[in-house]
Amino acid sequence: MRKKAGGTPAFGALFTDFYQLTMAQLYFKVGLHGRPVQFDHFFREYPDYGSHQAGYCVNAGLGTLLEWARSVRFCRKDVKILGALPSRGGKPLFARDFLRWLLADGDFSSLSIRAVPEGRVIHPQVPITVVRGPLAPAQILESALLNKINYQVAVATRAARIKFSARNRPVLEFGMRRAHGAAADEGARAALIGGADFTSNTGISCRLGIPPKGTQAHSLIQLFISLGGEEIDAFRAYADLYPDDCLLLVDTVDTLGSGVPNAVRVFEELRKKGRRPLGIRLDSGDLAHLTVRSAAMLDQAGFPDAAIVLSNQLDEMLIWQIITQIVSEAPVYGLDPDRVIERLIFGVGTRLITSESASSLGGVYKLTAVRHQGEWRPTIKLSDSIDKTPNPGNKNVWRLYDRRGKAMADLLGLEGEDPGVHSRLILRHPSDADTYRVVRREEISRIEPLLQEYVREGKEVFPPPALEETREARRADLDRLDDGVKRLVNPHIYHVSMTSRLWDLKQELIARTRPPLNAGVNREEKL
Repeated sequence: MRKKAGGTPAFGALFTDFYQLTMAQLYFKVGLHGRPVQFDHFFREYPDYGSHQAGYCVNAGLGTLLEWARSVRFCRKDVKILGALPSRGGKPLFARDFLRWLLADGDFSSLSIRAVPEGRVIHPQVPITVVRGPLAPAQILESALLNKINYQVAVATRAARIKFSARNRPVLEFGMRRAHGAAADEGARAALIGGADFTSNTGISCRLGIPPKGTQAHSLIQLFISLGGEEIDAFRAYADLYPDDCLLLVDTVDTLGSGVPNAVRVFEELRKKGRRPLGIRLDSGDLAHLTVRSAAMLDQAGFPDAAIVLSNQLDEMLIWQIITQIVSEAPVYGLDPDRVIERLIFGVGTRLITSESASSLGGVYKLTAVRHQGEWRPTIKLSDSIDKTPNPGNKNVWRLYDRRGKAMADLLGLEGEDPGVHSRLILRHPSDADTYRVVRREEISRIEPLLQEYVREGKEVFPPPALEETREARRADLDRLDDGVKRLVNPHIYHVSMTSRLWDLKQELIARTRPPLNAGVNREEKL
């Protein structure tokens, strides 16, 4: 049953690069538009933030993609727009028969999709999303797939690193004002998968079934002061309206001279009314030092459990530095560093929602197999290095766990292979012929297939996991990663390997596809 066309041309079926449509018309004209093919989506390198690097990524964006692909199709408005586009010669660029085909069959209802579930840890060269079906729709899907998944993987990965750096303390995402337009929703979603506990984005919070979070604005204090009042008047007004959710921003005037003392007075007034304040927020200055001093003042006033929310251009490295400084400085003021850290909440905005310094993931979408004369034929694209040459054919992916239960390698192999039946496995390096590892079966505690079938010929066969399932998957996968792989700086390299059968196929296709050494050289040049 077809879905009703929805959305505007910008975000409906025309949400694709133009060349996808021109190629689709070519395939249609030569009769290949319905040829079954397979495309693999993967990335080649982890994000590099300059002073620090990722040793893993967190998958996100599949649910957004599936929802989009399920809800859009080409409508009359779309084909009218395309039909009005001229070629350089002045004639219509898109022929009527192709546009009629787009209108009737150009949607994604014939595609099958396998993928690594959202929330799972992923690594380079491993197929994240596998699309199989008719050539033209599979080709058109590329742009939307890369747009939605690559961005969300980048943000989810950053969120996981921030959560790790924050020692698992609560993380609030509030980068909406710095996000790139509508990406605020997808970015907030990805952050929640990757490690953020809540977001200030009200719409996506309500849609995902979690409460939105926020504090007060500096403008509240500024307004009251400009009208002849004082900082404490603004605090009292906020506390009167939100007595059970009172979290006060204390750095508008003088953090330690007035902000925290005034917050303490308001908290005492709330306590007399039987209310329990949430805490304070620090948004400027030396956040580590101010945290320690504020914690001492709150403790002295009898509020040892009041939270301290920190914000202002935070990322994983700055959070790590703040915690390190708290550990050394808290004892100077007679405080237990662990108790101070236990009350921290981190508000992260710009550097998370934009994945600053590594704002895009280099995910690619490559043709790996074509159905011809009743069989699947592997394809390959040669590159300047074997590292950038995609792995051909229909593949499966397994994660191998050692006897400690830790992830030891991801293994790529051809469809039909079963690594579990072998008494020993040869793990081939993806690009170095002389590098391989032999692992005995008794060294492996578990072999887990990673790809899950979600859509079969347009019909959902497995629903995308709910948000909490993706978060639990991320927590479990990170627990099963060695600490060296999770390091913020210079992480240990996680092994991605391939079976001997896949390695041999790749080398065979490279040799068959590469032109002869003297191809294109004329006789005189040879002499």
